[in-house]
Amino acid sequence: MVRAGTAVVTALRDDVDRLLAAEPDVRADAWDSVHQMRVATRRLRSVLRSYRTLFEATPIAEMQHELKWLADLLGVARDAEVRAERFTALLAAHAPQGEFARLATKSTVPKAAGNGHMPATTEQVRTELVDAERDRYTSAHAEILDALDQHRYHALRHRLSAWRTEPPLDADKSKQSAAEVFERILRKDRKRLRRLVYAEPSVSPAERVELLHDIRKGAKRLRYSCEGATDVLGGSAKDLGADAKRLQTVLGDHRDAVESREAILARAAETHATGINATIYEFLADAEEIAAGEALAKYPAAAAFVSG
Repeated sequence: MVRAGTAVVTALRDDVDRLLAAEPDVRADAWDSVHQMRVATRRLRSVLRSYRTLFEATPIAEMQHELKWLADLLGVARDAEVRAERFTALLAAHAPQGEFARLATKSTVPKAAGNGHMPATTEQVRTELVDAERDRYTSAHAEILDALDQHRYHALRHRLSAWRTEPPLDADKSKQSAAEVFERILRKDRKRLRRLVYAEPSVSPAERVELLHDIRKGAKRLRYSCEGATDVLGGSAKDLGADAKRLQTVLGDHRDAVESREAILARAAETHATGINATIYEFLADAEEIAAGEALAKYPAAAAFVSG
């Protein structure tokens, strides 16, 4: 019989290794490195949350607090990176030069007393959207580098290194059968996700966006707990994890489009207030609204597995 403690240490070690291995690339500002370190941090938090009954409570709570700090720190840079990439793609796909020229000639308000809104140019839009997010990324990345050199991160890294082989396991619960414990944990995570999915049709439109975000987080938690259990449970955990990943991806695409649209509209309002025609921004926001709808259309099929 494989004990639960032995199995969870293996899963935990893999996640710790992913996090620590990402640090040199983040320091070098390698492409996608912040994303990889953030994912590793969130993944580790999720595994510790799902499998928390196998550990001593106090050390796990302390570790969760420190991992949240690191994830939030990385998240500022990653969010800016995502928006810069998304805005670049939007400009390339939905606002070709000819379309920009046509839209820029449209005034969003009637001219009065000789005062009209001047049309935004392609470069103005690019500066306000893409370049601004790249500047935010640069600033946030500098804050990450500073944090990585501070005592708080060094203490976290030292503790994680020790937990690779000797995490604070609960002496009794860690002796139970890994298969039984892991199956119970997956059932619990799946039931939690099912409750969220079943609640979705009854909420108001204003509440729906945030509930869908919670469903996405629940799917991600289930995915990571499944991936941590695959060596023990085999194909059943692997298949369930793949279903959860699919749901996470669909709702992630929806969330990215919603947040992008909100950012573009906020920038449009600021631009309009300075006397610049914001029609181009609104055009891009409309494209993101369409993208959000297309992603959401895939949600029912992606969520169907929770009822199985």
